[in-house]
Amino acid sequence: MCNVIIRFAIGLAVSIAFLTGNFSTAIAYQAYTHTSLTDKVDNLFSEWDTMDSPGAALGIFKDGRIIYARGYGMANLEFDIPITPQTVFRIGSVSKQFTAMCIAILADRGTISLDDDIRKYLPEMYDYDSRVTIRHMLHHTSGMRPYTTLMGLVGYGGVSAYTAVEAYEMLARQKGLLFEPGERYAYSNSAYFLLAEIVGRVSGMKTSEFAKQNIFEPLGMNNTHYHDDVNMITKSRASGYSPLQQGGFRINMTQIDMIGDGSIYTTIEDFLKWNQNYIDNKLGAGGQKILDMVFTEGVLNDGSKNGYGFGLRLTENRGLRTIGHGGSWAGFRANFIQYPEQKLSIVILANSSSFNPGRISNSIANLYLADLFTEPAAQPGERRPRAGNRTSSETITLRSSQLNELIGIYYSDELDVFATVTMAGDKLVMKLGKTENNLLPSSPENFAWGGRNRVAFDIGNRNEKNFTMLVSGMNLKFEKIN
Repeated sequence: MCNVIIRFAIGLAVSIAFLTGNFSTAIAYQAYTHTSLTDKVDNLFSEWDTMDSPGAALGIFKDGRIIYARGYGMANLEFDIPITPQTVFRIGSVSKQFTAMCIAILADRGTISLDDDIRKYLPEMYDYDSRVTIRHMLHHTSGMRPYTTLMGLVGYGGVSAYTAVEAYEMLARQKGLLFEPGERYAYSNSAYFLLAEIVGRVSGMKTSEFAKQNIFEPLGMNNTHYHDDVNMITKSRASGYSPLQQGGFRINMTQIDMIGDGSIYTTIEDFLKWNQNYIDNKLGAGGQKILDMVFTEGVLNDGSKNGYGFGLRLTENRGLRTIGHGGSWAGFRANFIQYPEQKLSIVILANSSSFNPGRISNSIANLYLADLFTEPAAQPGERRPRAGNRTSSETITLRSSQLNELIGIYYSDELDVFATVTMAGDKLVMKLGKTENNLLPSSPENFAWGGRNRVAFDIGNRNEKNFTMLVSGMNLKFEKIN
């Protein structure tokens, strides 16, 4: 019944579009002719094709046009608004390629060099022993510490509100990197957040405005923007949701206003125009030069390539070359994949945190490219734990006198936060920001907290007893002040 209602609404929308001259609306729906192939596509979304759940918008592009576009589920559960190809979605890290394109345009103009030290434009950043360049940031080889983890340590969990200024100041206080720049690949939201800051400082305008003038307007992407104001009204915007354990959904939207690593809002229709620019570039001075730049893989210090270009994963699927990226933040999920030689692209924009657009994108590709793949599909198998994820859970018992020596107030200038270590019964407890965690000893100096996190006290100097916290590869120093 839901499909009948939605399809009736689509037919009505097409009629109105032609009667009023609003042909942009009609274009999105002109491919809404069902075949046995599109019926198979619809079946992949059947779980979401209802009026009581969020869902997704789908766009399948071939030879420069939309060959199939549909909405499944609801953009807003409170007002019963269905998803259409015109629905505006937050796309998470799919946004990174737009930030990278801003950088590419500036580099194409000669305004910046990709091998510039980032401190040339961000002098507040710590002067590390090794130069961190724009190129390192683009290819996720900078070793920059993750701002989301850092902000979480001081009490901002998940999508809690903090400002771009607060996040920048946090990163500027960091005195260490995760590794030598260029040594290895480590996906970095911090890098792309800082790249957006560089775009703004170099261009002399808000990064969102630079992108509007140099990307969105030239390509006619009229429903796409960087959402750098959480209070901005955005017409046709989908709400984000997460499922509840007992059934149903809850609203899951962010109050974070930083951009660069995420925060693009766009539609299926607009993404067609962006997709086509990867085939025939209209940006910057135009032509192939910028495309050659954005499709260049990062190179590590040992000369190996890391499969990541300018905000794009450059890889293969079953023997066919692909470019693309996934994204997730709050209650939104997104995936974009292009098969350049086959001129086929698949874009899925979803408004539920439980949606897996990457898996469905691959299933759609298997339908449309079944006779072109040169390698068999991967077989489902047992998921193996990632290397390095296992840590010893063995704990020991320490005397109360040993634990009491560690009680005190500690301060980290990198986090600008106090950590209070106290006793609760026979347990050592650390209060950090707004959270409290038991410290579980594995030796008189070493403690675990919150899963894989570690605290190592320096008890060699009985008068100081400072400690180092190891979180996500970061060694954060805390000095005892009381």
